[in-house]
This record gives sequence, structure tokens and C-alpha cells, in this order.
Amino acid sequence: MSEELFASFKPYKNRLESYHKLPGKGREIDDIFTELSTIANEEDAKWKTGKCSGTYYHAGEEHRKFLNKVFALFSHVNGIQIDTCPSVFKMESEIVSMTANMLNGEAVKAVNPDDEVCGTVTIGGSESILMAMKVYRDRALKERNIKEPEIIKPVSAHPAFIKAGHYFGIKVIEAPLGESDFRVDTDAVKELITPNTIALVGSAGNYPHGLVDPIDELSEIALEHKIGLHVDGCLGGFILPWVEKLGYNVPTFDFRLPGVTSISADTHKFGFGLKGTSVILYRNKSLRRYQYFQSVEFQGGTYISPSMAGSRSGGLTAAAWAAMIYLGEEGYMESAKAIMSVADDIKKVVQGIPELKIVGDPTFIISFISDELDVFLINDFMSEKGWRFNAVQKPSGLHFCATRPQTLVPDLADQFARDLKAGVEYAKTNKGKEAKSSALYGLNATIEGQQMVSEILYEALDYFYKVV
Repeated sequence: MSEELFASFKPYKNRLESYHKLPGKGREIDDIFTELSTIANEEDAKWKTGKCSGTYYHAGEEHRKFLNKVFALFSHVNGIQIDTCPSVFKMESEIVSMTANMLNGEAVKAVNPDDEVCGTVTIGGSESILMAMKVYRDRALKERNIKEPEIIKPVSAHPAFIKAGHYFGIKVIEAPLGESDFRVDTDAVKELITPNTIALVGSAGNYPHGLVDPIDELSEIALEHKIGLHVDGCLGGFILPWVEKLGYNVPTFDFRLPGVTSISADTHKFGFGLKGTSVILYRNKSLRRYQYFQSVEFQGGTYISPSMAGSRSGGLTAAAWAAMIYLGEEGYMESAKAIMSVADDIKKVVQGIPELKIVGDPTFIISFISDELDVFLINDFMSEKGWRFNAVQKPSGLHFCATRPQTLVPDLADQFARDLKAGVEYAKTNKGKEAKSSALYGLNATIEGQQMVSEILYEALDYFYKVV
């Protein structure tokens, strides 16, 4: 099954040499670099067309080259060695502070003068989410003696919350979305709260549809029940503040809301840093303290780390810091304006096709569904034209996330309009035909099908790690 389903993910088979063991004699530097350059150039060509949804967030070739130079200065530096590498914590403390300021961290003092937004840098959005969930678990155990902790998240929230539940023994309860706006149903959230609930979750914006949940309502619920509220801004945290300043309708989601106790925001997405760095912010230091790990009895000496990662490259921290300092407020505003211009064009195209329906009131991600057509047939057609959409499910749909690469292609909207209209016609002509890209999603309709999908996904990872 693996060979048949996933062969396309091994394009270098029979083309480049594969290594099952170390070569007896090392290859020449120029030879290695030539091979890797060939691979990189071929793969970069796929997203430089502007037809790839999300995935690549950097702020242009010159920006990327600049960050690579910065990374090289600190690539060998271990961020956990505080004594020999104090620069890493200088930069990380400033990354945290700048991110907190962007997300209105100063507002917490109006509610409690003793609060001060703080946080840490992590190796990515998933770690930021995992750390927040660990904080709420540990706080609930110590302060409320909750031994069977539960969190409530929208069904649209990122799977990293389920991963956190899997790793940390937290029961994850999923709340449904509103039928019309596709944001979490806060009335349902209220009904799901139990004495074991330790935190609520909301997205800003969520991955499937790019929508901001009603964080203001979740904030009131969290305050009423004296529980945490984590806002997953991994995707939108570094763009929505600027989109709001541009005059778009962005629901309030940050520390201006008194019930928000933590926010995750990825510097390696719309922060335009290198992969992978992220920021996790807390409303006060007492919350952050539950994230830290320390061991005073280790034979190698006292050990402490701020998050799950141990050794990590200072180069990534330096690149994230440099990106923020280089761009500044003006640079982020300019990027947001350019990205929203593309997103607006894409939105208009979709709105002009009667067979398609946009999900909710989106900003930088345009997600659409259809009551008349199989959207995966549209996806098949668009894939042939070089477009890479992200497929979503329940309900079946497609989304396109606008990033900086899309802003560099002048006629992208015209290409999108032409191809999407043709894709709709293709779906009409082939109505009833099974789409290539719908196979896995179709199986999710039944328990047996879901189990089959799970097995296929496990087989996929096994195959990806197989040398061929």
C-alpha cells in the first residue's frame, strides 16, 4: 500500500544516490552542495509561482538571505548554555516583550496592577500550545487538586491540543461550531464545563477557515468559572494586529480581554522568522512558572530549561529577533496590507462563483465549500494547473492562505480567477466521478473508515522514513 499511495513523496528514488549507511569516504563539498542546490531550486520553484497556499511565509528573497546570514553567526550556539551564550536570552527576552506589546500586553494592568505579560520562545507553535496546556494542568493540580483535567476546544482548533492531551493526560473535549459563522458555539462551551475543566481554547485564526473565535464571550465564561483561556494565535498572531490597524473587521482576541490568560503566536509564520520559532505568552509570571522544568539532584549539576526543548540553535532565535527588528511596525503593516490585497482579490473571485460559498467572514485565509459540487474535483483540476490548496473536511472544503510569496506575482488574481472558474466547470462535467484528492476524507465518514485513515497515516510516516 505504501509504495502505491506515497510514491510521489519519493521523487529522488533512482535519481539520486541513497545512503543506508555512512559512505566509506566522504564526498567533496562542492559535489554535496551542487546536489542540495539542485533539490532546493526544484522545490522552491513550486511555491515561487504564488500558487501554494500558506507553507512559505518569508518576506522575500533578500529578507531570507539576510536571515540566513544572521543564522550562520549563531548556528553553533546552544541556547540552553546561559553562561557562555547570554546573547540568546537577551534576544529571546526582547522577542517576548515585543510580541507582548503587539498583542496589547499592557492592558492586563488595568485589571490587575500586579500582572505583567511574560513568556518564552519555543521551537514552534505545537510546543507553545503544549507548554500552555502543561501550565494549566500543573496549576489545576497544585491549586485545585484536579487529577483528571479537561480542556474544551473548538472542533476547528489545531490538533496540537489533542497532542497535548495525549502527552500530558488531559481529556480534550471538542465544542461544535455555529452553523452560520463557523466559530465556536459558546453556549455549547458553557454546557461542556465540568468541575475538572482547567482551560478553554479559542483560535485567532483557526487553520481550517482562518476565522477568529468569539474570544470576548469565551473570556467572560473563563472569568465566571475561574479557569484559563488560551488563544491560539500561532497562525494569526503576527498578522491580525496589523490587519485590524488597516481597518478590517478583526474581533478582539488578545490581552485587552480580561479572561485571556495565554496566547501563542508563531514568529516563523507571519513574524517572518526562520522555521521554527514561536512565542508563548502568559498573563503573569505565576502562570509561566508552571512551564519551567528544573532538576537539582542531577549528577551533572543543577539543570533548568524554560520549555520542552533542551539544546537548541541560537541561530533560530537570532533570525527571529533580526526579522522583527528589521521589519518593525512599518514593515509588518506593509506586509499585512500587501497580503490582504491578495486575499481580498481571491475572496472576490470566490464570491463571484455562485456554486461556491465562503466560510464565515475571513481575512487572510479564504475557505470555501459547495452545496452543489464536489470541491475535491475542483482541487484535482487546480492541482493540475500547479495550485496547492489545503483540503479541509466536515464539511468538505478548500482553503487558500495568502502569504508574502503571493504578493510578488502581479497577475496572480487573474490566474486564480481563470483556473478556479475552469475548475468549477470541470467539477460540473465530472459530477459523480470520484476525486483523487477526496479518498482519505471520504473514509472519515465511518468509524471503520477513520481507523483505516489512521492506519494509512501511520504507514505514510513509516514510508517517509524508509530509505529507497
